[in-house]
Amino acid sequence: MLQQITESASKLITEFGLKFLGAIALWIIGQKLIEFAVKLMRRVLRGQHVDATLVTYLVNIISITLKVILVVALLGFFGIETTSFAALLAAAGVAIGAAWGGLLANFAAGAFLIIFRPFKVDDFITAGGVTGTVTEIGLFTTSINTLDNIVTIVGNNKIFADNIQNFSINPYRRVDLVAQLHRDVDHNDAIKRLKANISQIPNVLREPAPDVEILEFTMAGPVLAVRPYCNNAHYWQVYFDTNRAIRETFTQAGYPSPEEPFSFNALSSNGKESAQSLINS
Repeated sequence: MLQQITESASKLITEFGLKFLGAIALWIIGQKLIEFAVKLMRRVLRGQHVDATLVTYLVNIISITLKVILVVALLGFFGIETTSFAALLAAAGVAIGAAWGGLLANFAAGAFLIIFRPFKVDDFITAGGVTGTVTEIGLFTTSINTLDNIVTIVGNNKIFADNIQNFSINPYRRVDLVAQLHRDVDHNDAIKRLKANISQIPNVLREPAPDVEILEFTMAGPVLAVRPYCNNAHYWQVYFDTNRAIRETFTQAGYPSPEEPFSFNALSSNGKESAQSLINS
């Protein structure tokens, strides 16, 4: 009797051991095949000049799907009913979907971002309250590298539900600056000098030419709108160089510094009454 039990146990252990080793081999081989399939898919898509963002998205979906299939195959290898497992997986998916509605919303938004393509990897954008360069568009989140070199992860649903500004689509953009003149300065002379100097700044476009015009009038004098155009990659270089050009142009021309505008808030109560009486008279 004991011998029969020993033989049965030995047989079961042997069968389980062989299945376990077979499962490990199947898992290793399956992982290698998935990696090969993913690499092959990525190479084919890149060979067809498919956008890098779409390639990453499709490869992630294929990789996850193949891994799920591999897990189901391993369960079937051990004799577990895979149809029951599939039903259990579907039920779990429904439960998880109800609990993690936001996660599924991010997934759906990621799909729409890929379909409608408001931006792609390496575009400079403002989305979800974050401004920077897109480094990755994932299944659930998008990675944006901000101007201070911080990678910020933003949920796709937040991006898709908000306004998106893409600074990289158009071939150039405008730099908006202002220059305050003294009331005694000839604005035509200032405009002429600024246009000539700003046109010499590296990476400022000749067409369209820089705009320098009167924007508004203040008590101190007229305010000039200074607006050169440049490629998005050169924006900050042109921004700072234009500020420097404004300062150097006015200094070389010998323009007086603008005075602070007259303000009643700076007067005492007696001073206000005196000023008001002068205005009334």
